[in-house]
Amino acid sequence: MFSQMTPAFWLVLIIAAVALDWIIGDPRWIPHPVVIIGNLVSFLTDVLNRGKHRVFKGLLMWFIVIILTGAAVIVVQYFAHYLNFWLYVMVNVWLLASCIAYKSLKQGVEKPAEALKSGDLGAAQKYTGWLVGRQTEGLSEDGIVRAVVETTAENAVDGIIAPLLYMLLGVVLSIWFPVLNPLLLAMIYKAVNTMDSMVGYIYEPYTDFGRCAAKIDDFFNWLPARIGSWFMLAAGRLLGYDTERGRKIYRRDRRNHKSPNSGHPESVVAGLLGVQLGGTNVYFGHVMKKPTIGDAVYPLSVKDITDTVGITAVSELMLMIAACVIAAGVYSIYFIAR
Repeated sequence: MFSQMTPAFWLVLIIAAVALDWIIGDPRWIPHPVVIIGNLVSFLTDVLNRGKHRVFKGLLMWFIVIILTGAAVIVVQYFAHYLNFWLYVMVNVWLLASCIAYKSLKQGVEKPAEALKSGDLGAAQKYTGWLVGRQTEGLSEDGIVRAVVETTAENAVDGIIAPLLYMLLGVVLSIWFPVLNPLLLAMIYKAVNTMDSMVGYIYEPYTDFGRCAAKIDDFFNWLPARIGSWFMLAAGRLLGYDTERGRKIYRRDRRNHKSPNSGHPESVVAGLLGVQLGGTNVYFGHVMKKPTIGDAVYPLSVKDITDTVGITAVSELMLMIAACVIAAGVYSIYFIAR
């Protein structure tokens, strides 16, 4: 089954998935695979995150989630293909689209932005709390904008660039290992990312249990964070932002973050917009002091949220255009060589 699917076939499906995500996003009435993964993580956390040897138990949870996720993808693909080829195509496009989060991210950050525009600070704090792990009660308008811009920049990589890169890696790997197709790799990445977002904290009760999930997520996001940042800089240039300042802040401040990856897209956005991100936040009642990222050339404003969404959208499109150009070049060389 898998060996019948060419790289061009998978690339077309990825393009269709990107379009589908832009058009409909993640409708609530359709069961979402990441929600199912999250329910599995929650169940295993309740069962395993107790007693001694929590680091080992956290690693055990990681393997269980990855194995079950991978097995589920292969089984679904097999039965869809067995029933009907076009069903196989539709299932793959839908599942690939569920791994990309542009529209859901856009819709999510628009809620606190609209609340701030209408002067409803309480609603803005509530909506921001749905997006970030930090404590949002008592945040000022500047604090809300900073939190939303930071999570938008970070999710530009975690929710969009990284899944697409793993899909594109699957296009290449499927040439030699057909089972390692774009959907399998994207779903495994989403499982890794979901585990980190749910248990990858340095505070109890996740300090030991979530350590493996956090470290493995750092590994999976290492290259996407850097490639994504370069595409965000390119998007900033296309949109007319100060890319010289963007490159300067990126080189200077990309390591000003507890995460080895999150500082990369955040520093790009801070530089392009001329704002200052980072600083002190409160998580689960614990105060965490972080270095600042960027220079406060301009004060933070609601417009920074929509500007960050725009940079994210253009960087996604540029990545897909680059992938199509490279694929066209490879196919041209292949046919000329024949």
